[in-house]
Amino acid sequence: MESVFLTFILVSPFAVYSSHFRIPDYDDVVVATNGRPITLVCTDTTVRGAIALNWMAKSLDADEWKLVLSASERKEFSGGASKASMRLTDPKFQDTGVFSLSFLPRMEDCGLYLCSIKQQETKLKERIILLAILTVTIVPTAPIPQHSTLRLIASVNPNVAISRITWAAPGGISMKSEKNLKVGTVAKLPQVQYTDNGTYVCMVHPWGNSSNAVFAFNVDVIVDADKVASFTNITHGPMISTATQAQTPFALTCHGVQGDKVLLYWQPPETSRQSSLRLVYQYDRWRGSTWLTEQSKKLQLAGPPYNAEAGSFSFFLTPGLKDGGLYVCDVFLNDNAFSQRTMLSVLKESISVTTPSLLPSLSALLLLVPLVAAAVGVLLWRQKHISDRGIEHTLSVHSSEAENIYENPEDIRQAPPQGSVYMDLKPRGEDDVYKELERYE
Repeated sequence: MESVFLTFILVSPFAVYSSHFRIPDYDDVVVATNGRPITLVCTDTTVRGAIALNWMAKSLDADEWKLVLSASERKEFSGGASKASMRLTDPKFQDTGVFSLSFLPRMEDCGLYLCSIKQQETKLKERIILLAILTVTIVPTAPIPQHSTLRLIASVNPNVAISRITWAAPGGISMKSEKNLKVGTVAKLPQVQYTDNGTYVCMVHPWGNSSNAVFAFNVDVIVDADKVASFTNITHGPMISTATQAQTPFALTCHGVQGDKVLLYWQPPETSRQSSLRLVYQYDRWRGSTWLTEQSKKLQLAGPPYNAEAGSFSFFLTPGLKDGGLYVCDVFLNDNAFSQRTMLSVLKESISVTTPSLLPSLSALLLLVPLVAAAVGVLLWRQKHISDRGIEHTLSVHSSEAENIYENPEDIRQAPPQGSVYMDLKPRGEDDVYKELERYE
């Protein structure tokens, strides 16, 4: 889009250095718009009588001064560096002590100006003034289409003559601005609205001592009431298809460009039409404003290595089971748009199983150990006892007959008591361990 250039003049009193030359000390600051009258002030009310006044100028990289204007009580004449608009503000300077110079400055008038006052070859006063050029650029040109990005750009040459430049919106509202080494100090209003019409103020803050702490210039911004900008230059990133677990933070990435504003849209999984995209989060880093919805509660702008205030955007989403679907992150930079789409599936949460304590089972097992040991001992004794009886019985019956020691325990129960312990291994219901252990006298 086209741009508008507004030129202002800055006169600043400070010793400035560059890689090619050194600017000497100077004494005051005067700021004026390009082509409008300015006054380089030089006064000394203590000086009276026959004096010689010389105004001289030189460019920043020059070694010698050139005469602009010379005057005495008898005559006045212009030098080679004079402009047609240059004149003394008070023709009777020898009586008033006002030696100021007025003219209509242009871009090429950047440089140093010297006011020199002598009386009978004696130097009474010298005053050096640095003239710097302030240029303001407005993009796009007025009337500005709605939804376009308004850019207010200000620069000063030499830029070391000032400490900073700030901007204020109508109503005196401070605007965010950033210093760009290539173009100057930039303030922006992304997706400008008709209500952004009005007078903006560019404020130049000089470096060092100054008779004025700040110089303010009005800049009128006119937004078109009917025309709306369309973003045809859209860069689409590759579609991302992925899945995440419910209630687990997930990174929704945006385009890597350093943008001005970010909008995040969401299309639920049960819908498929483009018109079903819902705006769920909006952040404007220049206005410092955030627009939220109910869905935004599950979203937050990502921190390092991202920095939303500097234009590096990404989101963290903590999704529920119904928060899958298509997410579209649109980043706007000036009049360009960058879009990144992510198709997200949300999986059910993993179920955590709590393992019951084994202490009660271990305790019961430890209680059974002595009982089991006793039962085993009885069984071994009984087996030996039955084996002895079996041998005796075998001698009296046919050798092919064998006795089953587990077949009829009643035979043993009916035997004369011998002070032995008998254990019936056939289970008889609950708590068999305790019921099977019996002692016979």
